[in-house]
Amino acid sequence: MNFWGIINLKLLLDVLFAVGFGLLLFSRVKEQRTLWLLRGYLFLVSSAWFIQRYAYLPLTSKLIDAVVLACSLSLAILWQGELRRLMELLGTGRLAVLLGNPPKEFRATSTTISQLVDTAGKLSQNRRGALIVVDLGSDLRPEDFLYAGTNIEAQLSTDLLINLFATDTPLHDGAVLVKGNKIISAGVILPLSRQGISRYGTRHLAALGITERFDRCICIVVSEETGTLSLANQGKLERPITSSRLQELLVNLIGNQNSMGTNKSSLGKNSLSQNTNLSDNIISDSNKKEIEKPAIFVNKKE
Repeated sequence: MNFWGIINLKLLLDVLFAVGFGLLLFSRVKEQRTLWLLRGYLFLVSSAWFIQRYAYLPLTSKLIDAVVLACSLSLAILWQGELRRLMELLGTGRLAVLLGNPPKEFRATSTTISQLVDTAGKLSQNRRGALIVVDLGSDLRPEDFLYAGTNIEAQLSTDLLINLFATDTPLHDGAVLVKGNKIISAGVILPLSRQGISRYGTRHLAALGITERFDRCICIVVSEETGTLSLANQGKLERPITSSRLQELLVNLIGNQNSMGTNKSSLGKNSLSQNTNLSDNIISDSNKKEIEKPAIFVNKKE
């Protein structure tokens, strides 16, 4: 009796751990096609386990094992970026990022968005190149960059960002790292992406490179040649965009990130109202600034 109880307990723990791991994977997948592939793969793995444990079907079991192996190799090729990101998070011990619960220091506010939009608009008008990395919960560390840059640890402000990207300063060629309402470092050298080498410049390739490796950070890019604004997110670049479009994207990305954190701390209703107030405050601030500053013209040739 005790023997069968131990066996059943092991089986129960096995199923619970497998279900928990599957739910964790489903919670991290956002794209619909990737979700379909994951569902099909987990169904094959579950079928192989069920047949091997409860049914004596050696030929069917061999066939399903072969299909699972082929699918595993195919998914390893298709998801090589995601798997590398997973291994990096596990290796560096960033379990909070893996579980989707970023620390409070990554929570940006309406002031953060308005200052980023204002800075990008002024840099675009002056055609001053810039690269701003906004950490939304990836917990970026010095070892994640080719060069960690100079530590700043200052309160985020439009004037300070503009001064950091002044052409006569030694830090203007690198990126600026922003977490929450603080500027962490400047002059950061980012890893470059291999996609679109012939289409994009160094700043755009750097923005794509860091957002390919870490899905919870975004990059604002200002072209030095034309003043064009761009936004990189999850290895994709949207360009050219206006300052109003940049504001809209930041509201959606940062607002969704904040709502995820508050939902995990059982404040669902409050987070909804905060996101609404966040959007209203940013829109009102942007309307005031649109009156004060001229429109930004984007050259579509770049």
